[in-house]
Amino acid sequence: MDGSTKGRAGRAASASGSATVSLALLQITLVVRDLARAEAEFADRLGLRVAFRDPSVATWGLENIVLPMGDTFFEILAPTRPDTPGGRHLDRQGDGGYMVILATRELAAHRARVQSLGIRIVLDQETRGHADGQDWAGIHLHPADTGGLMISFDEPDPPDSWVGAGPHWRDFVANDVVEGLVGITLRSDDPARLARRWSEVLGRPLDARVADAAVARIALDRGEIAFRGLEAGEAGEGLAAIRLVASDPRRRGERFALAGVGIELA
Repeated sequence: MDGSTKGRAGRAASASGSATVSLALLQITLVVRDLARAEAEFADRLGLRVAFRDPSVATWGLENIVLPMGDTFFEILAPTRPDTPGGRHLDRQGDGGYMVILATRELAAHRARVQSLGIRIVLDQETRGHADGQDWAGIHLHPADTGGLMISFDEPDPPDSWVGAGPHWRDFVANDVVEGLVGITLRSDDPARLARRWSEVLGRPLDARVADAAVARIALDRGEIAFRGLEAGEAGEGLAAIRLVASDPRRRGERFALAGVGIELA
């Protein structure tokens, strides 16, 4: 998409509120108490390698690792000091989901839509002229205004880059077990309400073709977001499951837990 076409698409979406603009699953961010343990478990169960440890997250009292799968990513955070947003999240929910990052080529259209909905933007930032040629702009939304999980809209430039994974992430891609991220499932005591809210926030319709009426879905250009009710022992909204493409078709259907979240191989 050239610059003029991109601009027209963004303006049309902003003006009408109904045009579909680009949106794809890019990264799932988890938060845990024991980062070294999580690193070992993701290597053992999913064969993933650490591409980057971002020193900038220390500003928020955190440390992290970023694990590439094809051109999608896991980020795992852990607090390094008391009384941080990540630590408070852990106190409320334990190890689990923290944020979903959605890639777009039309960030301005998404920004205009969420502002029109009165949703607070807690971070609006960009980098230009990055030394490794990976530029980026993105916005984080206040999770209290969306429910379920923090949402980030991000526009990598060029589109197949990701500055959040460091300058050499392609050297660390490991696809022996899984090839990438294809879906997430959010849980809620009122999944229909949460699904409607996310549909509004993302500017994408709910999938009316789903056979199981108990599970609502939103289709993206890459991947999908599903919503279900609470199961026994679960409390509160949050990230219930992550779906990954299995490299070996014989492993499709496997399910296990990592970092407090269900992992499903598809």
